[in-house]
Amino acid sequence: MSADATATFADSNTALPADPRPSLALAMYSMWLRELVRFWRQKGRMAGALGTPLLIWVVIGAGFGETFKPAGAESSPGYLQFFFPGIVVLTVLFTAIYSTITVIEDRQEGFLQGVLVAPVSRAGVVIGKMLGGTTLAVIQGILVLAAGPLAGVRLSLASTAGALLFLVLVSFALTGLGMVIAWAMDSSGGFHAIMNLLLMPMWMLSGAVFPYAGAHSVLRALMFVNPMTYAVDGLRRALGAGAAHFSFTVCLIVTAGFGALTACSAVAIANRKSGRER
Repeated sequence: MSADATATFADSNTALPADPRPSLALAMYSMWLRELVRFWRQKGRMAGALGTPLLIWVVIGAGFGETFKPAGAESSPGYLQFFFPGIVVLTVLFTAIYSTITVIEDRQEGFLQGVLVAPVSRAGVVIGKMLGGTTLAVIQGILVLAAGPLAGVRLSLASTAGALLFLVLVSFALTGLGMVIAWAMDSSGGFHAIMNLLLMPMWMLSGAVFPYAGAHSVLRALMFVNPMTYAVDGLRRALGAGAAHFSFTVCLIVTAGFGALTACSAVAIANRKSGRER
């Protein structure tokens, strides 16, 4: 080996980082990008996540029509407008389900085990997958949000900005909740059963289908402790789509707190389960 080559080799060795593990940001970016690429290759997921909520909105909204007037919203154009924020959240919910079920698919295919034995941060893997699911949910939520004028919802710059803020927060929170459940599951069938048993009642008791003010006292108590209630109510207040019960600030704090709680829980469960599997 020549002197120049020896010097170059020495310089390259000196430039190597002391810690060869990928950075947290790189792990998050890699998992985020993988979720987007996978979604692009499975275009049927978009049809499922968008088609079902829109069908529910059209059928139920048109079915109730002008026969339903939320309490305190006598001037409301009708149920289609009141129902609209709930349908946006339902679209996000379906996207979260489809995104987090990939955890089980990755485990069955052996990819997840390979990631867990690699020298990468578990938090980076979890948060990266959550950000991927959040990105997909927000994109599809925006597509539904664009249909707001069909329901009599006027989209101004301020209302759109407020709606996007809640879209991001509730997408992150629901994706995190899906991660908490999926990480502990080995069967996709069991995952769907748990999600339907948990998330669909949460959505129905969020003020999406019927208003908080007119509900039975027992249902109002359940709606009060349901974090999804504040996401729907905040989105309704931002869009001006019917009477909102809680203030914008309260809805924002609760929804952001819900997202932080699910993210921390998902990371904790992943670390604990990964430690047992090694």
